[in-house]
Amino acid sequence: MFDWNDLTFFLELARHGRLMPAARRLKVDNTTVSRRIAELERDLDTKLFQRCSDGFLLTEAGHKLFVVAEGIEQKMLSVPDLLGLPDGAEPAGRVRVASMEGIAAFYLSAKFAELAAATPGLVVELVTERHLINLTKREADISVSFVPPQGPRLRVRRAGEFRLALFASERYLTARGSPRTRGDLNDHDFVDYVDDLVAIEPVHWLLEVLKPANVVFRSTSMAAQQTAVASGAGIALLPLFSAKTNPALVPVLPDEIVVRRKLYLSVHEDIEHVGRVRAVTRFLSDLFIREAGYLNAF
Repeated sequence: MFDWNDLTFFLELARHGRLMPAARRLKVDNTTVSRRIAELERDLDTKLFQRCSDGFLLTEAGHKLFVVAEGIEQKMLSVPDLLGLPDGAEPAGRVRVASMEGIAAFYLSAKFAELAAATPGLVVELVTERHLINLTKREADISVSFVPPQGPRLRVRRAGEFRLALFASERYLTARGSPRTRGDLNDHDFVDYVDDLVAIEPVHWLLEVLKPANVVFRSTSMAAQQTAVASGAGIALLPLFSAKTNPALVPVLPDEIVVRRKLYLSVHEDIEHVGRVRAVTRFLSDLFIREAGYLNAF
């Protein structure tokens, strides 16, 4: 019979894929992790990891054990809630939040810094991808997205919304003139996404305003687009939460061009009541309500 405690070592190595970060999380040295994994494989008489130059990859048996071990972990973490016991301590541990690059870099990262200061035992890992992270496969614990993700046993709720507007730099507007009407936009240069690399169509928000005749710069990165606009490249449709961070950006036709996107907060029902996950979802829910004005008004 194997040692149940070895499952903790197994889970951390499976999640990180390398000895050093797993050991750091467990507050032990690399050799301890390696030894405990070897003992678990010996006790189970099966190979759980494929050792390679990049680290450790789960074998077929390892994938099967990962599903079981993670289920055991979540049930253990939810015991206080299932028994109706009061929270005995501040939430602690790692919570992985997935979101889009723009809102992660220009808004959420600063807010999570506030959360870290208030709850030092909580570590948020903010993951950004152009596509939606799969919560069902546990690629993340929580998702903040512009479209509701699909998947079995997901708790998805609308948590708020944000506004987008056209922005340019004073340098650009001085050189080219400020548009006075929507029709004037046809004579201007634009910054936009790369058409064939847009993974989530609602992110290609400029098309809701117009199909620009002259795009002078494209990028898959919203941060890169904003930097280009601030440098005088042209006009772009940007979220207020990001544009407000750069004083070089000036609104263009703010009363006429109004675009909004909803914010969805999602979590898998298996972990929604785990203390650390619940603390982050509550923080995000309260944040989007409290800062609705910042997200939607100039």
